Order: sequence, then C-alpha cells, then structure tokens
Amino acid sequence: MAAAAVDSAMEVVPALAEEAAPEAAGLSCLVNLPGEVLEYILCSGSLTAADIGRVSSTCRRLRELCQSSGKVWKEQFRVRWPSLMKHYSPTDYVNWLEEYKVRQKAGLEARKIVASFSKRFFSEHVPCNGFSDIENLEGPEIFFEDELVCILNMEGRKALTWKYYAKKILYYLRQQKILNNLKAFLQQPDDYESYLEGAVYIDQYCNPLSDISLKDIQAQIDNIVELVCKTLRGMNSRHPSLAFKAGESSMIMEIELQSQVLDAMNYVLYDQLKFKGNRMDYYNALNLYMHQVLIRRTGIPISMSLLYLTIARQLGVPLEPVNFPSHFLLRWCQGAEGATLDIFDYIYIDAFGKGKQLTVKECEYLIGQHVTAALYGVVNVKKVLQRMVGNLLSLGKREGIDQSYQLLRDSLDLYLAMYPDQVQLLLLQARLYFHLGIWPEKSFCLVLKVLDILQHIQTLDPGQHGAVGYLVQHTLEHIERKKEEVGVEVKLRSHEKHRDVCYSIGLIMKHKRYGYNCVIYGWDPTCMMGHEWIRNMNVHSLPHGHHQPFYNVLVEDGSCRYAAQENLEYNVEPQEISHPDVGRYFSEFTGTHYIPNAELEIRYPEDLESVYETVQNIYSAKKERAGDWEFSIFPPWVTQKKTISVPSLFLTPSVISLAEPHRSKAGRTSSGPTPPPDRNFSPRPASGCLCGATRLPGCAISLSSFH
Repeated sequence: MAAAAVDSAMEVVPALAEEAAPEAAGLSCLVNLPGEVLEYILCSGSLTAADIGRVSSTCRRLRELCQSSGKVWKEQFRVRWPSLMKHYSPTDYVNWLEEYKVRQKAGLEARKIVASFSKRFFSEHVPCNGFSDIENLEGPEIFFEDELVCILNMEGRKALTWKYYAKKILYYLRQQKILNNLKAFLQQPDDYESYLEGAVYIDQYCNPLSDISLKDIQAQIDNIVELVCKTLRGMNSRHPSLAFKAGESSMIMEIELQSQVLDAMNYVLYDQLKFKGNRMDYYNALNLYMHQVLIRRTGIPISMSLLYLTIARQLGVPLEPVNFPSHFLLRWCQGAEGATLDIFDYIYIDAFGKGKQLTVKECEYLIGQHVTAALYGVVNVKKVLQRMVGNLLSLGKREGIDQSYQLLRDSLDLYLAMYPDQVQLLLLQARLYFHLGIWPEKSFCLVLKVLDILQHIQTLDPGQHGAVGYLVQHTLEHIERKKEEVGVEVKLRSHEKHRDVCYSIGLIMKHKRYGYNCVIYGWDPTCMMGHEWIRNMNVHSLPHGHHQPFYNVLVEDGSCRYAAQENLEYNVEPQEISHPDVGRYFSEFTGTHYIPNAELEIRYPEDLESVYETVQNIYSAKKERAGDWEFSIFPPWVTQKKTISVPSLFLTPSVISLAEPHRSKAGRTSSGPTPPPDRNFSPRPASGCLCGATRLPGCAISLSSFH
C-alpha cells in the first residue's frame, strides 16, 4: 500500500509545477501523505531545484516541508555539486536552501568573469589586477573553484577559450592559497619537523590543478606502513612498532629492533612494491613531486629519502636528513644516548639505492670526492625544502620547449617565499617578467612590481647597479610603448597586399621539413621579424626568402613558431594540437580545424569563410571514402554556405528529417517543408550536394551523402 501511495504521488508531483491552486485533486492526494513519504518523493532525484521551488509555492505544508527539512535541499545540492560535499561535516548545521543559493550565485559570477577575460586580456598575459575581480567576490572561495572545475570538465572539444581562462584563474587562486599555507608552515617552531607536509606544499604549488592533499598522501603512506608491519610481524611478533597507533611519535631505542624495522621496510619498498631510484629519467620534475613518487614508485635521492624517513619515523626509527652534496642521504645513529657523537657514529642510508647502508668512506665513494664533516650534519625542514625547490629551479632553467617557463616561475615564487632577499633570483624574476610579458597578479601593474623588485635589489646589493639600471630603463621604455599602443589590427584576405596568403587561421598544418603538426593562429603577408632573426634562421636560403607570407603557429610540442608559407602543407589527417595556448585563440575543435574565438575573428574577419572552403575541398575525398554525411548550415541572407560533417553512425530519423529533400535511395525522394510565401526564397542546389538539396527558411540545413 505504501509503495502504491508513493507511485501515485510521484505521478502527481510533475503536475504541481503547473498547478498553483490548492484545490487541485492531485495536490489533495499529495499533501495527505505522511511527511516521511513526501520527503522521500522530493529527494528521489527526479526533481530539479526549479521543480522543488514550484512545489514549495503550491501550499503551506509543502513549502514548510521543503524549507524546514534539510534533506530536500541537501539532496539538491549533492546532486548538483557532488564534489563539494567533502567540505561538510555530518555534524555541521547547514541551511541547505541558503547554501544552494550562495553556490548558484557564485557560479554565475564566476562564469561572468571567465567570459570577460578573452576580450580584456586577449592581446597580453592576464595583466595588473586582472584577478582582483575574483578576489573581491563575496562567498566561499571553494564555490568559485568548484565552478571553474565544472567549466574545465565541459565537453572536451568545445568552450576552449572558457577553459583556457578558467584554468588560469583556478591556477592563480589555488597557488595563492598554497603559498600562504607554506609561509605559515615555515613560521612553525624548529622542533616542528613535518618534512612530508612541506614537500606536499611544494607539490601542490607546482601542480595546483591536480587533486593533491596531505591527507591522501599520508593515507597512501599508511598503507605502506601496514605492509611493513605485516612483514615485521613475521620477523618478530612482539616488536614494539606493531603496537604503535596512527599519529603516535614514539621512538624505539634499541638498535636491533630499529634494524628489524629497516629490514622490513627495504623488503616492502624495494622487493614487494618495486620502488627504485629513477636513473633513466633523473632530470624530470615528476621525480620531486611526492604524489608522483607514490604513483610511479620512483624518484631521486631527496624525494625517496623523504618517503623512507616518513615511514621509518612512523615505525619508531629516528632517522635524520643529511644534505649531502650531489646525493641526499639519511643518517641512523649507532651511538649511545647522551654520548658525544661524531660522523663515524652514524650509518648513512641511501634510499635512492634501495636502502643501502653506508659508512663515511662509502659515502665519499658514492659521489667521488672527499667532503668535510659539516656536510654529514642533519638539516631542518626549511633546508630540505630549499634543496627540493633548488632542484626544481635548476630544471626550470633547462626548459627548452615550454615557452611559458611555468616551472621556472613556480620555483622562483617558492624560493623567494623562503628567502626573499636572494638578489640573483630577484634579478632573474625581473628578467623573466620582461621576457614573457607577465604582469604579476598581486601588484598594481607590471612596471610597479618590477620597479619594486629592482629597488629592493639596489638596497640589498648596491653592486648590482648596472643590471638594475638596465632593467629600469627597459621598464620605462615599456611604459612608453604601452602609451603608444593603437587599436586592433584587422587583416583582410581580400586586400591587395594579402593576395599571396594561401592559408587561414584555424587550419591544421604540417611542416614539410621538420614534420611537426601545428595550427595557424596568425599570419603576415611577408616576414615581419628583424634582420638578425632572418639571418639567424637562414631565411634567405628559402626559394622565396622573406618575401612570402609567414604564419604564427602553435606546435604540438608546446612551442610557438613563425613558419614560411612554402614550408607548410595541409595535414591530411588533422588532429587536436595539445598546446597550452590553443584556448587563447580558438573556441572549438571540429575534428578538421579550429574555430577562432570572437577576439581572433575580429582580427581576421575573412578567414573563417576561407577555412570552410578549404576544409570542404581538402577533406571531401576522405569523407567520400568514409561515407559521412555533410551538412551545409547557413542563414538565408548568407550566400556562402558553411559545412559540418556528421558520421552516418550518428544520423537519426530526427536529424535526417531536417534535410530538404531527404536522402535519395533507389530513386525515391521525399520533399521537406516548403518556405512560407512571405519569404523570397529561390530553391537552389547546395554546394557540393549530390542530391540537389534546397535551402530552408531561417537557419537551413542541407544534407548530402558521399559514397
């Protein structure tokens, strides 16, 4: 009977969206149900927030039930934004209706800001206080972040410009929060030695879009500890480490018991789980990120040592970090407690080398040089993090392909957060800002930020006067250039001076000589680079030299290049170009080409039409072999038709019914709707259409099959 009542009520609920009169028969049936049953119906998942709102407006009982019951709006919140539920405790009191409203408002505001970024910042990196709009928004920051993540998770090939700027905003928000947490962490007393926590902050800062948390990493390490305990139990069932609880900091004092722990650790880490030092790809930043070390089960000496140290301490073995040159080590004390110790009273552990235990002499053999006793000493958390960031900084300086120098920028930020008075790094940061045209987000503008840096350098080291003066001069020149900037340059293909331009923005091309795939995002009628660049790139050796069109292209390896027309050709097998700046210029990838966003189309207003013609000509033979259908979409006032391709697999009767006339089979043709008499339409065959389709009123779709 109860089930029948619920089924009956469920049939009535949708009607409530349209019925406002309490006298309705269906409403009477519904409100007479027990509150628990009504709550079950409203939380069933078949109703949207708008439905719940309309149900609430029908009568007092339903309104009170929806608003007083936290379950109804909590379920709506959970279904709409499931990833946010982890931020709420079961014991927290939450007004879920208000929470829903705040989250909805935050999402709308975030989308409004993301939508504005392309127009505001298309021609430059996000400048000045570009992120201040987000910082000044009211509401929990996690709501804005969640909306940005929702944008990033939109359908893969669409909304590329939105995703590009959503990613930048999310990157900034998370990095600012992580950097603040790191600075607070560094202010902890010296006896607070959570090496893992500091390493995770570095990991998070360099990978702000990844879901990395200390809690998750600690959980993975706890799983390894459980495996070690299982092995240890087989060696010594009464070992004191087996009685330790999570979070305890007890230490074992007997050397023999400590040795048993280390033996069990070595077996689990290196034999069972196959952790190893990454000798094949040593200079890879992933080796320094703790979440990647756990996923890939490989790393370099410092990251492997931090993992080894964390596990050992949880099991009661007091290992200590040693900032040994060229090879980070751990040390294990063998001397009596309270005795005066020297470097020979320790065994040194090489976590990179499968936990091998070394003497002082063997440590020197390891790096091939004699070192002083001071270098065998223990280091604190800040020194360990300094070495990790220093490694990342060295890798960032080696970047050759990634022209954003993101790793270098991130590692500079981290290093200067720990040591803000490093003159050489401040100079490097100032030069980097100029090189990339980056406008630091927290400053009023680039020039003020750079001038602040330079003034700080001059105070710290007057001997840097020459370098500071050089950069100040360039800063002032930058100000003057900004004053002289004119409006947007529009390039028309129909202009006489552009008659030799063969290719259009958005086309997927292949370099004839180097073989790389790329997409065109700009062109010049002739080479616009300076004489030095032309000479260095040996442009004069080309048959047409620099007197030919040159194209700005985004390359699949992440680089941006300037290619001569004679070196490019159509890519017969177009594919997405995995370049980080694709979304800055394009809104969608169609499968054959990219569609420019509004800002790029303003600069090349005639290119899109040329792209459609090129795509139809170049890839029509391929479509014919594949048996695809071609749709020609165009409003009645446009004479040039634009086409998209739909594989036969996706053609449904409703899609085919849009065609006029329908696809002909066995000589039979069925006519589609006729244009209304008040429109002046003259039926005409669609370009390239084998079945003679005519245009429909409004936005017409003509259909043809290729076999």
